[in-house]
Amino acid sequence: MTTAFTIRAGRAEDVPGIILLIQSYVDEGKLLARTLNEIDELLPNFFVAATGDGEIIGCAALEIYSPKLAEIRSLAVSREAQRLGVGRRLVNACVERARLRKVLEVMAITSSDSFFQSCGFDYTLPGEKRALFVQTRDEA
Repeated sequence: MTTAFTIRAGRAEDVPGIILLIQSYVDEGKLLARTLNEIDELLPNFFVAATGDGEIIGCAALEIYSPKLAEIRSLAVSREAQRLGVGRRLVNACVERARLRKVLEVMAITSSDSFFQSCGFDYTLPGEKRALFVQTRDEA
């Protein structure tokens, strides 16, 4: 499949397509579920990959926590559009938005380490620091 697509800011009319795209990965346990309210709140920092006929084939959001840290969330690419550079362009759009907003670091919590490493991400923070997490909710 060779599909022409553009990366653009998410719009209100994209929300159903974003939810549909994310849901298949949620069902597989690869992405966290997002509520309609969460998507609405993130919409100003959502990017979509859209084909010429308007089909949403990819999405990603940049959640800015502070001037120091932002996170790429809900990165999803339709299976038919994988390996076409959609994910990389979405990640680049998020990182560029962080640069424009002067955010110092962007993180990604992922099961696709190699993909994010190919986009310039690494395991360590400057100064040999590492991000550690503790889960405060019960496993589902």
